Amino acid sequence: MSGRDSSQDNGSTVINQAVEGLSDVADYLRIDPVPPLWRQLKGYTAEKLKADALAGLMVAIITIPQALAFALVVGLPVGAVLTAAVIGSFFYSLWGGSRHLVFGPTNTISIILAGALAATVAIPLNAIQKVVMIGFMIGVLQLAAGFFKIGNLSHFISRTVVIAYSTAAGVLIGVSQLTNFLGISRSADLSLPGVAQHVLARLATLQFNTLAIEIGLGAMIAMAALRRWRPKLPEGLLVLGLSGGLTALYEYCVVQFALPASWSISSLGIRLVRDVGEVSGSLPLFQGFPATEALTFVSQVLSIALAAAMLGTLETISIAQSLAARSGQRINPNQELMAAGLGNVFSSAFGAMACSASFLRSAVSLESKAVTQFAQILSGAFILVLVGLTAGLVNYIPVTVLAAYIILLAVRIARPPEGRIVRRATGSDALVYWVTLLATLFLKLDVAIYIGMGLSLVLFLRKAAAPSLVEYSFNAQGQLARLEDRKDRGNAAISIVHVEGELFFGAADLFQEQVRLLSDDQNLRVVILRLKNARHLDATSVLSLLQLHDYLRSRDRHLLISGLGPDLERVLRRSGATERLGAENLFPAEQNLTMSTKRALKRATQLLHLAKGHSPELRVAYDSKRARELEQSAAMRREESTEIIDYQI
Repeated sequence: MSGRDSSQDNGSTVINQAVEGLSDVADYLRIDPVPPLWRQLKGYTAEKLKADALAGLMVAIITIPQALAFALVVGLPVGAVLTAAVIGSFFYSLWGGSRHLVFGPTNTISIILAGALAATVAIPLNAIQKVVMIGFMIGVLQLAAGFFKIGNLSHFISRTVVIAYSTAAGVLIGVSQLTNFLGISRSADLSLPGVAQHVLARLATLQFNTLAIEIGLGAMIAMAALRRWRPKLPEGLLVLGLSGGLTALYEYCVVQFALPASWSISSLGIRLVRDVGEVSGSLPLFQGFPATEALTFVSQVLSIALAAAMLGTLETISIAQSLAARSGQRINPNQELMAAGLGNVFSSAFGAMACSASFLRSAVSLESKAVTQFAQILSGAFILVLVGLTAGLVNYIPVTVLAAYIILLAVRIARPPEGRIVRRATGSDALVYWVTLLATLFLKLDVAIYIGMGLSLVLFLRKAAAPSLVEYSFNAQGQLARLEDRKDRGNAAISIVHVEGELFFGAADLFQEQVRLLSDDQNLRVVILRLKNARHLDATSVLSLLQLHDYLRSRDRHLLISGLGPDLERVLRRSGATERLGAENLFPAEQNLTMSTKRALKRATQLLHLAKGHSPELRVAYDSKRARELEQSAAMRREESTEIIDYQI
C-alpha cells in the first residue's frame, strides 16, 4: 500500500472515530446528532419555501422596532441589537428543534443587561465589551446545562416568579423611558427610586420639553388606535416609519428653504435615533470571542450571567413547549438549551447582545404558518435587507416616539391578566409574587431572581414536608372510616394511621413527632402505619422510622408498617432497617389493598396476646366484590369507604 493510500485510510479512520464520538455524545444527551433543520430541508419544496418566507418577513417586520426599543433600554447601539436578532436566530435555528421559536433580543435580557451595566459603571470596559462578555458567559452556562442534561430542572422555577419578574421588568422599562418621553436628560441613578426622583424634580421645576411630549403622545395614541381597530397591522413599524419619514422631510425643508436655525430639530430639543447610535446597513462581521482583558470582568458579573442564563433557559424551554403543544411537535429541552447556548456564544462573537426566546415573535411565526426553522434564518436575511434599505429613515426616528412605543410595550410585558391569576390563586403564590416584584423593583435584578426562586422553593418544601396523618377505626357498621375522636376507637390498644404524602428529609422530623404524640395515649399498644400512599422515603426518613421504633419499644409499644410499595420496601431492605424493624412487622402492599391491613391486624393481635397472656378472637373480613374491583384498577391508591372490615378482639 502506498503512503498516500495509508494517509487516506488514517484520515478516514479519524473522521469515522470523530463521527462515532459525536454520535455517542448525542446518545448520551438524547439529542439529534444531525441538526434538525438539515433533516427538514430534505424534500424541501417551493410551497414550503413560500410559507417560510412569508413567516420570516412577518417576524422581521416586528423585530426591527423591538430592536430599536431594546437598544434604547440597554443603552447600546442599535446595530448590536439587530445583529443579535440575525446571528442569534441563525445559530439557534441550525440546532434547535422548534419550528416556530424565534431566538433573539428580548425584554427580559434587556432589563438584566441594563441593570448589569448600571451596576458595573466603575469597571473600565465599554458597554459593548461588558454586554458581549455577559452574553458569552450565558451561552457557555447554557451549553454546560444542556450537556449535563439539566434542562428539565427549569420546570422547578415557579411560573409565579417569572410573571412577577416580568411585571417588575415592565414597570422598570416604562419608568426608564420617562426621561426620553419627556425630553429631559437621563438620570445618573438608574434605579427605580433614582429615576422617579429625577423625573419628579424636573416636572416640579417645569424642566421638560413640551414639543417632545406632544410628539410622543401623538405617536402613542396612533399606535393604540391601530392596535384597537387594525390589530393585524404592525402598528409599531408603521408609526415609527411614519415619524422618521416626517422628521426627515421636515429637516429637508429647513435646509431647502433656508429656515431659521432655531427651527432645526436639534434646536427644538428633539433627539433622534442617530443621536443615540447611528444605524448602518452594513452586514454583521465576526469580531472574535471576548478578549483576555475582559476575563477580569467574569467574577464580577458571574451571578448576573447565571441569573440571566436561568431565566433565558426557562423562557426558551417554556415557550418551545407551549408552541409544540399547539403545533404537535415533540421538544427535547436539552437540545433547545444547547441551541440557545450556541446562539448566545456566536452572538457575542459578532459583537451583539445576549438573546433569549421571544414569545411575541414566536407567536407571530406560528400564526404565519412557518413550516421549518428556515423561516427564522430567512427572517434574519429580511432584517438585513430592510435595515439596509431604510437605515437612513431609521436614523430620523424621534427618541420620544420610540419611548412611547416602549412604554406601550412595557404594559404588555407586565402581563396584568397573568399577574391577577397568580395573586388570587393561593396565599403562597401571592407572597412569592409580591416579594419577587418588590425585590426586582428595589434590589439588584439577579438578587431579586434568587430571592423569588428561593422563597418559592421554601414554600414548596414547607407544603411537601407536611404529610397527612389520619387515624382510622371502625364504625358501628364495621366499616373502616376516619376517626374523628380517639375516644371512639373500636379497640383502644390499636391505632391504624394512614400516611399520605412525601416522606423525604424535610418531612421526617414532623412525621416522627406526630406519631409520637399519637402514641402517648396510655391505652395504646400497637401503632399500624399504612404507607400505601407515602412516597420518596430517604435515609433521613428511615432513621426517623428507626428512632420511632426504638421510642415505642422503650414504652412497651409496637410499630407495624403495612402497604409497603416496592420502592419503600427496597429502601428499607438496602439500608438494613428491615432487620431492625423486624421482617414480621412489615407487610408489603398487595393487589387487594385491604390484605396488608388484614395481615397487620393479625400481627397486632398476636402481640397483644403475648402481652396479656390470652388468645383474643379476631375476625377480619372484606367485601370480596369490592376487592375484585380494586384488583382491576391499578390506579387506586387508597381504600374506598365501601370496604368492610368486621373485627372482634
